[in-house]
Amino acid sequence: MKYLIVGLGNIGAEYTETRHNIGFKVADALAQSLEAKFETKRYGDLAQGKYKGRKLLILKPSTYMNLSGKALMYWMKKENIGLENVLVLVDDLNINFGTIRLRGKGGAGGHNGLKSIEEELGHNNYPRLRIGIGNDYPKGRQVEFVLGKWSPQEIELLPKIIRHCQGACKSYSFLGLANSMNLSNKKLFAPPTSQTEVDKDDLPEV
Repeated sequence: MKYLIVGLGNIGAEYTETRHNIGFKVADALAQSLEAKFETKRYGDLAQGKYKGRKLLILKPSTYMNLSGKALMYWMKKENIGLENVLVLVDDLNINFGTIRLRGKGGAGGHNGLKSIEEELGHNNYPRLRIGIGNDYPKGRQVEFVLGKWSPQEIELLPKIIRHCQGACKSYSFLGLANSMNLSNKKLFAPPTSQTEVDKDDLPEV
């Protein structure tokens, strides 16, 4: 049984340590835990590993965020992987830093990567692991925040988040969506008082 795990992010050194690239970070950690090496392929870097009899294809699209759907669709078709065996790893400023939510569907929430996937699929009924980055930014500074680098305090906490998310990916491939939601959906840290969790789909696009 094959699964396609797609970490969303932007290629280039200037984006490596930004909040928008947490999907790449989790993809890297997952591949490392499976001793899988990334190779440059069409539309992205791809690693292939095994977990409890499942074959996991881990993709980091090279299309930049706003064309992520092209990479996802190409590898789904090439590897003949059904949408029920796909998982998208995405940063989410609609939920607090340290909150993880595995969902089977949902809106794009202003996220250009998810918007691209919706456009390619024609709907939003696909599994995604939403990794909260919070919304602690002044009005009108959303893009700067999302494309900005982690704060020192966040850097200290990131390893725990990444470990939890890579475990969620493995659980998804072995136990399925419903069972993994019970295990994976957590608030790992108490949110800063300056953050407000909105969980809406009405924020500006990034």
